[in-house]
Amino acid sequence: MLYPAVVFIYLGALIGVGAWKARKIKSQEDFSLAGRSLGPMVLFGTLLATWIGTGSIFGNAEETYRIGLAAFVLPIGGAAGVMALYFIAARARRSDAFTIQDILEKRFGPAARVIGTVTLLLAYLIIVSYQYRAGAAVLDRMLPGDGGGAFAVIAVALFVILYTALAGMYSVAYTDVANGIIMMVGIGGALLLLSRQGGGFAETIGKLPPDLLVTTNAYSKLDLIGILLPPFLLLLGDANMYQRFFSARRADEARRATLYLFVGVIVLESMIVGLALIGRTYLPALDNPAHVIVETAFTLLPPFLGAMLIAAILAVVISTADSYLLAPSTALVRDVYHRFMKPGATDAELVKAGRLVVVALGLIALFLAFQSTAFFRVALFAYTIYGVGITPALLAALLWKGATPSGALSGMISGVVVALIWKLGGLEAATGIGAVIPAVLISCTAIIVVSKATR
Repeated sequence: MLYPAVVFIYLGALIGVGAWKARKIKSQEDFSLAGRSLGPMVLFGTLLATWIGTGSIFGNAEETYRIGLAAFVLPIGGAAGVMALYFIAARARRSDAFTIQDILEKRFGPAARVIGTVTLLLAYLIIVSYQYRAGAAVLDRMLPGDGGGAFAVIAVALFVILYTALAGMYSVAYTDVANGIIMMVGIGGALLLLSRQGGGFAETIGKLPPDLLVTTNAYSKLDLIGILLPPFLLLLGDANMYQRFFSARRADEARRATLYLFVGVIVLESMIVGLALIGRTYLPALDNPAHVIVETAFTLLPPFLGAMLIAAILAVVISTADSYLLAPSTALVRDVYHRFMKPGATDAELVKAGRLVVVALGLIALFLAFQSTAFFRVALFAYTIYGVGITPALLAALLWKGATPSGALSGMISGVVVALIWKLGGLEAATGIGAVIPAVLISCTAIIVVSKATR
């Protein structure tokens, strides 16, 4: 009973913090941006906890189980995106925007705001949906026979919706600091203990099948681009990252937190890959490779450390789910309701609308959670949709004065359309080329060519 005891204490603490912070919510700026009050360490904690999500703990672990040692390349995409963000963070904070759609409209007009909001909704609700499934996988393993399946998914969804609706960014940001610490302790402690038990990390993974120790044949160059480019593009234009930059006290503190994030992403993502490799050594015949770290917690670790790792996994799931639920909710309230439907809405009305939208979008994500059980490929596709639909236009808005509204809109629409056609039309499977490659090329080309033609 140690596992459920630790987990329920942790979840109860999150709800308690959310209820306590809810008292501070007086305006949309409080609900969405924590009153623009976050210092560099809190900012670093919430940035790290937001980025290290199910795509890492389940998706990258699943891919590690499949390809072995070559999986250490997986953190490169995110780390490269963080380093690029370092040069943008201060400029984003100085914009005094609420959402990235504010930046898009300021440069490219209302249509860019609307298309950006639609793209964000499409990608982020997919991401929230597989966070629900990841949390449910932990509950199913921890409490077998207690409902399971659909019940577990619904339970996780309701918790995330309630937690996010309570206090928005105030509850998310401050509990993310604790979540980040739990991640480091749980994952790092498990990796250290299992490595020592096996005679060292190299000695332990040396027991893997020989083909999993060969790194040269795991990916072709196109495969590697198709895997690393989506997280790079997502992170570079991620509304969650920018929402946290907008929440910083000062521009220089936003930039400093991004430097800390670069180190944190490399360390924590690499530890996840390392732990999945050790799990692959001891658990060579799992029915679902995506659950290798969950199974490691239950079968290979002492109870207390196993419970800490399970709490870390849930911290990963919840911190990511609430962030990816809060961002589209903020976008709908700020970029549609307040901008077009009720410009004169009071602060109280905007906070109420924000909470109602959190509930509505959370339920839509719950429906999507029952449409697929995959993690790695679903995550890549969601990253691709957002990365090609938002990131090129956002970078053009921030960095290129020659970009025009027609160019930006052409790039946003063409990128998403090409990605959907390439993926859903079977071209990805037929050509072996990931949808992100043609989609980002078309998006960037459209922005440049149309902007030059319409300047």
